[in-house]
Amino acid sequence: MIGPTPSPATPPRVTPQAAAVPLSSGASLPAYEAKLTVAINVVADIVIARQHGRKLTLHTGCSSGESTLVATVISELARNVLLYAKGGEITVEKTRDAAQQIPLHGIRIACRDKGPGIADIPRVLQGGYSTSGGLGLGLSGVRKIVDEFDIETGVGKGTTVTVTKWLR
Repeated sequence: MIGPTPSPATPPRVTPQAAAVPLSSGASLPAYEAKLTVAINVVADIVIARQHGRKLTLHTGCSSGESTLVATVISELARNVLLYAKGGEITVEKTRDAAQQIPLHGIRIACRDKGPGIADIPRVLQGGYSTSGGLGLGLSGVRKIVDEFDIETGVGKGTTVTVTKWLR
């Protein structure tokens, strides 16, 4: 198990963002669902972030398969935050690329921490490399699932991973 279990006295910090997001049907997601930031300090926080990602994906009319992929990405990124940085935050939000001939809708996930950073990004992204004794498939697996992947890191400066999964 990664991280301590939450105590009833310290609920996870969840920060809804106030911005309704239009959907292709003409409806819009309520502001509390359009963007959510969850502090990742215990395993239960990962569950909250996953649930929001699944709900947001399903709300757009996408398949349960796509919502499962989004939840998997959230899990992998958030687990890395707990394992390597001992805490951080993850933001899950609906996004849109109107520049396309047929506008794309997607889910953008940004995971930030102030941990030790990643010394060898190319090696980590190849897969099979882990400093924790795991399989080393986390970030390389996330990269294969998503359509856009960006990582900013520096030794001693923390890491921010921002990904987008375009919903088909």
